[in-house]
Amino acid sequence: MAKIQAIRGMNDILPQQIPLWQHFENTAKSLLTSYGYQEIRLPVVEKSELFHRGVGDGTDIVEKETYDFTDRGDEKLTLRPEGTAGCVRAVIEHGMVARNQVQKLWYMGPMYRYERPQKGRYRQFYQFGVEVYGHDSITQDAELLALSWRFWQALGLDKNVTLQINNLGTNEDREKYKQALISYLTPIKDQLDEDSQRRLTKNPLRILDSKNQTTQVLLENAPKLDAFLSAETKGEFQKLYTHLKALNIPVTINPHLVRGLDYYSHTVFEWVTEDLGAQGTICAGGRYNSLVENLGGPQTPAVGFAIGIERIILLLQEVQQNIKTKRCDIYVISDDKAIFNAIEFTETLRAASPLLQIEQNHTLGSFKSQFKKADKSGAKLALIIAENECDNKTCTIKFLREEKDQITLPQDEALKLIDTLVE
Repeated sequence: MAKIQAIRGMNDILPQQIPLWQHFENTAKSLLTSYGYQEIRLPVVEKSELFHRGVGDGTDIVEKETYDFTDRGDEKLTLRPEGTAGCVRAVIEHGMVARNQVQKLWYMGPMYRYERPQKGRYRQFYQFGVEVYGHDSITQDAELLALSWRFWQALGLDKNVTLQINNLGTNEDREKYKQALISYLTPIKDQLDEDSQRRLTKNPLRILDSKNQTTQVLLENAPKLDAFLSAETKGEFQKLYTHLKALNIPVTINPHLVRGLDYYSHTVFEWVTEDLGAQGTICAGGRYNSLVENLGGPQTPAVGFAIGIERIILLLQEVQQNIKTKRCDIYVISDDKAIFNAIEFTETLRAASPLLQIEQNHTLGSFKSQFKKADKSGAKLALIIAENECDNKTCTIKFLREEKDQITLPQDEALKLIDTLVE
């Protein structure tokens, strides 16, 4: 019978890879807690309408990449392709957005997009997302970017990343610019690449970040978004840029940066690296002041970002950060006559010393083979509770990493001593 394999682009994360993932997760959780953010856990399946209204019908995600299906109740559902829309749905549904009320949230979990799998980009991928609701000041944008910079520092990646920012202006500014861009590009539509031709009427701003060189040449004389922004919007953006420079954050202004989701306005940004080849964006986000209202909530300013965890793991590996797994502290050896006594002693030890990592041998076999396994586990101590120890209610302690003679103690004394021996 043929073996069943994982679906293409949906990968297993194996035990030897987990330490880097846990390092990322623990660092992120600790940092977000220190900034006053709270965790929210969201479903992976939402109504399809949420992403059509929130992310936008004209985006590549909704047009080509979502996993859509109809359930047995004939309801149209979608595996979430990103986290922001679901988070907005949750804060509206549970009454978490209100006048003068700020919500600072983070979430983590799998997202799903049907696209060609490649290095650091999979059909099931994991994101870490941060969202702030109820604060419209440019200072909140600055804090969010300072937070992300501190995160790279905590991971030891600050020498490997740079920040790109742009100002998309208000919805009104952007709408005027869209019309000017469409007017400029329509007469030369046939010279654009295929994706840009498709985007011209649905999502023209995405043409600005086209990777097609011919299209980029055609854009050189196109209207510039900056010309359509108000003096106030420009002034606020300049304040942000100046503040980021004062914080010594490596930041540049990228006028072609627009992001691929319809809901962004004002500040947009990407953290990029040159160490991962084509998959250079490792964190992206911006301000989305209209999304809460568009999805049925009160008018609520918001800003956030998402980090692609797989790309961070690849980057950590590229810079040769090896996170050591906590090795076993104690390995328990026994024989078939004393195994149950050994189990009882081990459970008592676990209750008395919950921070110790203890492995117990259940396959038994010769003492020589068990000691080999004890040594391979990395344990500092081997505890032997075999037939002789069982009869005398003792425990033999063998030092695996030090030149010390083994000792045999009554089991109650051994329990009191083991913690100090491991330290």
